Amino acid sequence: MMSKDKPQIPSGEKMLDIPEGLWTKCPDCNRFLYTKELELNQSVCHYCQHHFPLKAPERIAYITDPGSFIECEKHLHSVDILGFNGEKSYQERLDYYRNKTALDEAVVCGSCTIGSIPVFLCVMDFGFLGGSMGSVVGEKITRMIEKSLSSKTPLLIISASGGARMYEGMFSLMQMAKTAAALQRLSQAHVPYISLLTNPTMAGVIASFASLGDVILAEPKAMIGFAGSRVIKETTQQELPPGFQTAEFLLEKGLIDKIVHRKELRSTLKQLLYFLT
Repeated sequence: MMSKDKPQIPSGEKMLDIPEGLWTKCPDCNRFLYTKELELNQSVCHYCQHHFPLKAPERIAYITDPGSFIECEKHLHSVDILGFNGEKSYQERLDYYRNKTALDEAVVCGSCTIGSIPVFLCVMDFGFLGGSMGSVVGEKITRMIEKSLSSKTPLLIISASGGARMYEGMFSLMQMAKTAAALQRLSQAHVPYISLLTNPTMAGVIASFASLGDVILAEPKAMIGFAGSRVIKETTQQELPPGFQTAEFLLEKGLIDKIVHRKELRSTLKQLLYFLT
């Protein structure tokens, strides 16, 4: 977990330094949480129920049957096809985030069971380049859709992304059409697809596969939208309504079917899968 400012505990005339990472500050209620207790609570603040970000392996462990997940398409790796140059090259950024997250890409895909029901699963990780969708992310998700179609197995995609990956230009934008076309074939075959939107799910991801689920779920207070609220406000020159681009706002408007607390997600998915299959 990311630790915030360390609390200082007075001890006589001295201040006792708290070891790094022992406490985590909740951004909503500003309380300090014992990090180990927070992790045992699925990274949900037990005071205000704020949902902290999760790494892809953590999400997989929380929702799948123990030992059932088998990763697929792990051999696919992004390359700097455009020769992107900036403060750091695209390849340098890829190497940095691979070392930082221990992931190969911004999405982890595979097969699993949830409540003993076979499922193909894609889980995005915002910690890897903001969960951005490049050619490999789009390809891995498309291959999972095709596996789901060929085997008539339900599909679950958990999104956490800032949108398309700018380092790949038009190649990243093409993934929107590719994933949407694959999902159209899945829909025509009447194979269930559940989409879970987490904080944040933005831009090219929400404009493609994330919003095309047969059932669309979201975590509480997740930020969901295409452009940022500041950009929209400056473009339209209008005040935005309270709660704009939150899961609660979009539930009220009909885009989302249900907001699910993280600790209730596994049981909700089991119920949906039993019903849909």
